[in-house]
Amino acid sequence: MTRESLLSIRGLSAAVEEKTILHNVDFDVPRGEVHVLMGPNGAGKTTLGHVAMGNPAYEVTGGTITFDGQDITELSCDKRSRAGLFLSFQAPVEIPGVPLSSFLRATIEGRAGMEMKNKEFRRKIKELAAELNMDHAWLDRELGVGFSGGEKKKVEMLQLLLLQPKLAILDETDSGLDVDALSVVSKGMDAYRERCDGTLLIITHNTRILEHLDVDHVHVMVRGRMAAEGDASLIDQIDANGFEQFGHTADAADDE
Repeated sequence: MTRESLLSIRGLSAAVEEKTILHNVDFDVPRGEVHVLMGPNGAGKTTLGHVAMGNPAYEVTGGTITFDGQDITELSCDKRSRAGLFLSFQAPVEIPGVPLSSFLRATIEGRAGMEMKNKEFRRKIKELAAELNMDHAWLDRELGVGFSGGEKKKVEMLQLLLLQPKLAILDETDSGLDVDALSVVSKGMDAYRERCDGTLLIITHNTRILEHLDVDHVHVMVRGRMAAEGDASLIDQIDANGFEQFGHTADAADDE
């Protein structure tokens, strides 16, 4: 049985600083599935994630974005977040002077069903930190400051488990992770999936993290266009032959 689309993108074109990055992209992620967006560096994968999240640095020049039945093409990123979208970053930001616990507290303010007194909140995030093998002392550290790349990704998993969004877009989550950190991140994704039948969109050019996931569908992007899609067997095809095999699709689209 085909599941309904949670995220549906139609004819999406987008630009940054007047340079077009995405070209007439169609894209669907059904509710409760794990989808992977792959492609070489510079293919437009990260741009698609940021445009879906509403990053104002990108200009939508055509098409629509529908999330959970609502047209969100014109919504601000904070409203998309409150609607249930979550985006992790390739390079998580640092915010000096803001403790991690204060940042997490601010992220749940005003969210329906997430009302907690301070004592309850502290207990909750300590439980989640323990589940991810994170030192409780991290909660009092300045957000991202002095954190290693792997530690920053673990903090994003903590946010994911706290917020339990309808759709989590994870951009190059495995980038720079050692084996232990990758294991913790994978554990966080598994917990998210189990607790709320969460929907995942993994953006990557490396298949390493996919070894830990049951993937439902794979999308391949080349030069800002969707070049191929299929089931998880496409991952093995990419491992064997790389992305050059999909270049002719982009070439044909460029010639039109």
